[in-house]
Amino acid sequence: MPLKRMKRLLPLLASDEGSARFSARFGYDQQKDLIVDLSVDAELMLICQRSLEPYRELVRRNSRLAVIEDLAQQEQMPENYDPVLLDHGRMALLQIVEDELLLGLPQVPRNPALKEIELSTDGVVTPASEPGEEQLQRPFAGLAELLKEKARD
Repeated sequence: MPLKRMKRLLPLLASDEGSARFSARFGYDQQKDLIVDLSVDAELMLICQRSLEPYRELVRRNSRLAVIEDLAQQEQMPENYDPVLLDHGRMALLQIVEDELLLGLPQVPRNPALKEIELSTDGVVTPASEPGEEQLQRPFAGLAELLKEKARD
């Protein structure tokens, strides 16, 4: 299924190239409800929020969906099923696959291959930390001195 067709997903991507692969197996559960076992995977181009560079994110989702015809049926479904509402007796597979990809996106896209970033102030680029040396942040390091001065006053 081409990513170009997924209108809600497109604004979150760095590129609309590629496609999503999916498989859907239909069956009935013990209560005679129509169930869809859905598997979706795609390689999506996202923008890393640390480096602002594009990177590939592999999204894989497996879901068990229960097909319902009206919202009242949703209350009767077991909790381990995600409901899918039919639209005039039809199921929109494109929308279901797109929903799964949206649910699989990270809240804050970060390239896992990126170990360190470089910081820039006034055009001078400095590494975030020296190789092999961990940078320790102590935001309240000067607080003890301020408290001592305050006690002397």
